[in-house]
Order: sequence, then structure tokens, then C-alpha cells
Amino acid sequence: WAYTVGFTVLPHVGGFLGWFIHRKEIPVWYEKLKKPSWCPPRTMFPLAWTVLYTGMGYASYLIWNDLGGCSSKAVVPLGLYGAQLALNWAWPPFFFGAHNLKMALIDILCLDGLAIGTMCSWYRINKTAALLMVPYLGWLAMATCLTIRIWKDNPEQK
Repeated sequence: WAYTVGFTVLPHVGGFLGWFIHRKEIPVWYEKLKKPSWCPPRTMFPLAWTVLYTGMGYASYLIWNDLGGCSSKAVVPLGLYGAQLALNWAWPPFFFGAHNLKMALIDILCLDGLAIGTMCSWYRINKTAALLMVPYLGWLAMATCLTIRIWKDNPEQK
């Protein structure tokens, strides 16, 4: 059970740190950005990320378990997962920390590709794990569109 909990909690660590470090930028900077009418309310983000991080973390445990731990067979599927998780954790510092909308956009576009690659590599190993990534991909699609819209509607100050 310790591995199950560890894998499930791991994604929350970076998400929490990103929120904690940049939380003061939300009312000061983020609220002043021009955002589309379909932007989710601020209160939705912590709830959504809690559910998404829990699902992807548990899915990563299923893959790790099915492949016998840190075996050679696990390098690509868990490597893709780790890479997409790193890009996921890198987005808040680009967006909220550096206020660099262009880098945040580049980050999330790369993240999209890695998350899709992760899900595809997992599908052959454990369909449940792959399906647990579907809500995450849906949220990423919305977050990508939102990042594009915010980047376009808030030109960089010279």
C-alpha cells in the first residue's frame, strides 16, 4: 500500500509547491489579465487538479506495478510520465512566476504531446491506467486553449 500512496501523492507535490510559491500572483497579476468568458472560475482549479493528480498518480502506480517495478520495460512508459509531469510542474513558474505567457504556451504544447504519448504507451500495458489519463487530457486541452487565448489577448509589455 505504501507504493500505491506514494505514486498517487507524488503529482500533488509539484502541484502544491507551484500553487504555494505563486499563490500571491493570482490576485495581483492573474486577475488583471484579459480572459475569455469560458475561463473556469478560480475555485475550480484546485478541485480539478486534486482529482486529476490523484488519477494520474494512481495510474502511474498501476503501470509501475504491472511492469514489475523499475524494470527495463518501465523506462519508456514511466519516462514519458515523468517528463510530462515535469512540464506540468514547470508551467506555473513560467506563467505565474515569470509572467512569460509565450514560454507557458510552449511548455503546455510540449506537455500535451508528452501526455498523449504517455497515455498511448500505457494503453498496451493497462487500459485502466490509460483511461485514468483521459480526464487529464481533457483538462489539458481546455488549459491549452486558455493559455493560447490569454497569450493572444495580453500582448507582452515592451
